[in-house]
Amino acid sequence: MQRPRLKIIRRLGTPLPGLTRKDADKKPYPPGAHGNGGKRPNRPSAYRQRLVEKQKLRFNYGISEGQLRRYFERAARSGGVTGEALLALLERRLDNVVFRLGLAPTVPAARQLVAHGHVRVDGARVDRPGYLLRTGETVSMGERGRAIPDVVTSVEQGPQVRLPGFLAVDPSDRYSGRVMAMPMRADVPFVVDEAAIVEFYAR
Repeated sequence: MQRPRLKIIRRLGTPLPGLTRKDADKKPYPPGAHGNGGKRPNRPSAYRQRLVEKQKLRFNYGISEGQLRRYFERAARSGGVTGEALLALLERRLDNVVFRLGLAPTVPAARQLVAHGHVRVDGARVDRPGYLLRTGETVSMGERGRAIPDVVTSVEQGPQVRLPGFLAVDPSDRYSGRVMAMPMRADVPFVVDEAAIVEFYAR
C-alpha cells in the first residue's frame, strides 16, 4: 500500500523531489494529532535524527530497507567516503536518471516507465529500475514511450529540479540524455546528512 506522499515529506521535514512535486509549505509540521501545528516541537533523539536521514533516501529513491542496506554495504567496500559513495550509487540508478533528465515527473513514474520497457540504454531496452548507469552510457525513451502524454508533458516542462552536472540532455533529442561523469555530492537535489546515515548503520 502506497503511503500518502505529502504526509511523508511533512514527517521528514524536507522536500523530496523524487517522491512528489508537491510541497508542505501550507503545513510544515508533522501530520497527526501530535504534530500540533508546529506549536510544541519535540527535540528528537540522536537515533531518531539518524533514522529520519535514512528514510529520506528510502523515500526519495523509492527503495526498500533491504536495498538501501545493500547499497550501503557496497558503498562501504568502495574505499572512498562511504556516505558520498552511497549517494552516488543511488543517483546512478536508471529510474532516478530518467527522472533527473526530465523524462518523468517523479522517480515512481520513472520506475514505471522502466519496468514497462519504455527506456533504452545505449539503444537496448533495460527494464530494471535499479540498473546502475556508467559514464558514457546514453538513456533514451523508446518510440512508444515518447507518445505517452505524461512523458510528453514532462519533456516539455523540463527537469523538475536542476539538471545535475553528471548528466546532459541531447540538444537534438530531448527524449535522450547521456551520463557524462560519476555523480558528485553536490548533485543530490535535497537536504540530507549522509554522515548520520553511516552512523545509523554503524551502530
